[in-house]
Amino acid sequence: MAKKAPREHRISILLNESEQRTLERFCEKYGVKNRSRVIRESLMRAILKKLDSDQPTLFD
Repeated sequence: MAKKAPREHRISILLNESEQRTLERFCEKYGVKNRSRVIRESLMRAILKKLDSDQPTLFD
């Protein structure tokens, strides 16, 4: 198993009521114990997908 890099950089976000309820509902439905992990992985997945789609291609 690869050694995990320590997380040293904190980012705070604010959610509105609807977003908070949605997150809570998701975590309850899927038995999520670590909300930070879900948010972090979802954010990074969206960022990497966008970066991948922005890559120049040989044939458009």
